[in-house]
Amino acid sequence: MQLSIRMLLCGLAAGLWVSLSATAQPLPPEVDAALARAKVPRDAVSFLVLDAQNPGAAPRLAHRAQTPMNPASVMKLVTTYAALDLLGPAYLWNTPVYTEGAISNGVLNGNLYIKGQGDPKLVLERLWLLLRRVQGLGIKTIAGDIVLDRSAFNLPEVDPAQFDGEPLRPYNAAPDALLVNFKSVVMTFTPDRAAQVAQVQYDPPLAGVALPATVALGAGDCGDYRAALKADFADPLRIRFAGNYPASCGEKVWPVAYVDPKTYAQRAVLGLWDSLGGKVHGSVRLGTVPAALAAGKPALVASSVPMAEVIRDINKFSNNVMAQQMFLTLGRAAYVSPPTGATAPAELAPGSFDASRAVVQRWWRERLGNEELPVLDNGSGLSRQERITAQALGRMLQSAYVSPVMSELMSSLPISGVDGTLRRVKGSTSAHLKTGSLSNVVARAGYVLAASGKRYVLVAFVNHANANEARPAVDALVEWAGRDQ
Repeated sequence: MQLSIRMLLCGLAAGLWVSLSATAQPLPPEVDAALARAKVPRDAVSFLVLDAQNPGAAPRLAHRAQTPMNPASVMKLVTTYAALDLLGPAYLWNTPVYTEGAISNGVLNGNLYIKGQGDPKLVLERLWLLLRRVQGLGIKTIAGDIVLDRSAFNLPEVDPAQFDGEPLRPYNAAPDALLVNFKSVVMTFTPDRAAQVAQVQYDPPLAGVALPATVALGAGDCGDYRAALKADFADPLRIRFAGNYPASCGEKVWPVAYVDPKTYAQRAVLGLWDSLGGKVHGSVRLGTVPAALAAGKPALVASSVPMAEVIRDINKFSNNVMAQQMFLTLGRAAYVSPPTGATAPAELAPGSFDASRAVVQRWWRERLGNEELPVLDNGSGLSRQERITAQALGRMLQSAYVSPVMSELMSSLPISGVDGTLRRVKGSTSAHLKTGSLSNVVARAGYVLAASGKRYVLVAFVNHANANEARPAVDALVEWAGRDQ
């Protein structure tokens, strides 16, 4: 059955490859006019509109569809479809916990090991639950260390400022086999008018970091409250506020990437363990699970939410680090099978970007053929190297539309005017579209439901210094695609 589905999809892809060579319409006048207003030339854009269910039909629109373009976060469509297809929508990431030594009177007489295996959503509440489950084993005090094992991924050191000079932006967080809360501190400011201060709550609490409990209230409009706070995050051991918080803001939440990401997981785990009343006689440190211990059964296993839920977060909100976690998982988990004669799967090799690129390109060849392979970097689109043609992405989206995971992929995409990164984009057309944005890049791709009831694949790339001003042209293209009667 699986083979027949693959043969069908390869046939559909071949039909689309032929159809795109046909003559297509020129740019719709409203799209052309919007590009002119934005001062973006036609040779800086790539547009494609196709019947989602009829790959043999000529495209409604194909403009520079065979030109490789930077897709920005639209590249997440490739990563998430490949992950759904190869691993399945119910795939789970497991985080095993091992205990070394006996437990007596609430004391673990040895080390506790937490082995990260790439969970993209080990957020605060799920780490809290993991540690509560540790306490459920009868452990209140750890006589040794808490050891965090990050060896499942083999990654180079990354400077979070290297992409765009914004190291404190959570979207620049680097992937990690034990990715805790996206390496970010979430600060909640709540005005207390009687005391003339704003109470500040920090999640998770970070061990060893001085965190001011209040900041003075200020008058005036809320405006740019972050600038008014005059926050200083430069010292890993202290957060400072030299300004004030406007009382008119009410409650606000501000997530910030921790300035020293290398120590974030240790500080977060220790801070949360302390907040639960736990004690550690040693320290929280990095290390690996001893081979003898790893060969046995873990004390507990914390499982992630299913793949389908993870890709909704990735695509609805364009979460870069979650996409990279998923991309790295493909290099580690896909196409793995037990050796001949073995009774259990072989130990997975550490995930790496090189391995993931190889896996996704192999998947692309099997699913879509050898034409127009995408140029992959980290699978998230947060890259200046990644490239794909509108034609290639259109073929992939047609393939996805007739695949068993179509509903999971489509439901993960932002809905125009409703949610995710398209919640503020108004229009009369119903569309599920992934967005992408970098300096000099605007992109959108997915599915448009037209007035006739027909579903279209739409791909739009703008690569130009004025790309941001060309958003109305992309909006006009979506509206045009929805008017097919």
